[in-house]
Amino acid sequence: MIVAERKPLPEIIANLKEHRRIIIAGCETCVAECHSGGQKEVEILVSQLRLAFKDAGLKIEVSGCSIERQCEPEMIEERAAEILKNDAVLSLACGVGVQEMARRFLPLPVYPGLNTTFMGAHTQSGVWEERCAGCGDCILDITGGICPVARCPKNLLNGPCGGTTADGKCELDDDMPCVWVEIIERLRKLGRERELVNIIPAKNWETTRDGGVRKLIREDIAD
Repeated sequence: MIVAERKPLPEIIANLKEHRRIIIAGCETCVAECHSGGQKEVEILVSQLRLAFKDAGLKIEVSGCSIERQCEPEMIEERAAEILKNDAVLSLACGVGVQEMARRFLPLPVYPGLNTTFMGAHTQSGVWEERCAGCGDCILDITGGICPVARCPKNLLNGPCGGTTADGKCELDDDMPCVWVEIIERLRKLGRERELVNIIPAKNWETTRDGGVRKLIREDIAD
């Protein structure tokens, strides 16, 4: 899922203080799962902003709503009438959702309420870790379902490097497991350790952002 965290309250207030009627729009998918932008977080932020504006002597109305997925225009449209009653929107969605909201509600200003961080997984209570870099050329079939592009600080396609410690940690952080040690152990458990002698060729980075804005077209369903 896409993982995000809320922006500092002073930054949010600085963006909104010149408006008089604001709606906070939550997103009920990825950012709700990481407790950053769901209905509960919308309600909390509505209360915080109302108190902050009152203490600052600002007469600003603040309301909230929730959209199932802000990256889907059809779902945005379900809340359009409610949103258009305001003069500014604070989006508690990932960067994709913010951009879709901004595109739909121009010239209404849409501000981001979150910092989008990475695509990751919930590994323990209150902890999310990066798992995918969206490189466009997945090699998880080769590396036993563990991604070195996202999880190795050096993005090594063939490892481990010479900096791996004796206890299998990364040289950059004593608390960070070397992902290539994990890959080797996973392949060993799968009975595929012999595949480690195969060199993974250099990646074509044009499938990542280095190749410009990416687009996926499914001709079987495209209009």
